[in-house]
Amino acid sequence: QVELVESGGGLVQAGSSLTLSCAASGRTFNSYAMGWFRQAPGEEREFVAAVIWSTGSAYYADAVKGRFTISRDNAKNTVYLQMHNLKPEDTAVYYCASTKVGVLRLRGLYDYWGQGTQVTVSS
Repeated sequence: QVELVESGGGLVQAGSSLTLSCAASGRTFNSYAMGWFRQAPGEEREFVAAVIWSTGSAYYADAVKGRFTISRDNAKNTVYLQMHNLKPEDTAVYYCASTKVGVLRLRGLYDYWGQGTQVTVSS
């Protein structure tokens, strides 16, 4: 069983920064990449960013490119999402997820999901 636990969400003002963490654990954790997705009320869950464990290659949605940075710590099986210059439209529940395949923007190809952490950005 694989468990993903997110932390770091909160309520901030527009223009602020937050860093989310996602710690992975389990008896067998065979992951190719980790992704962050977010879901606002009444909206579909959307891709935010992904990072490949072995290379550190990172991929971003256009809406967050230049403001968010995804990184990983292989020794700790932990992935981070640094979010800068937050906007009210970034308000959502943020989920981390693990995938064994390389199509990183498709949420349906992720095997394991965390419980989510709320990020609220006030204007």
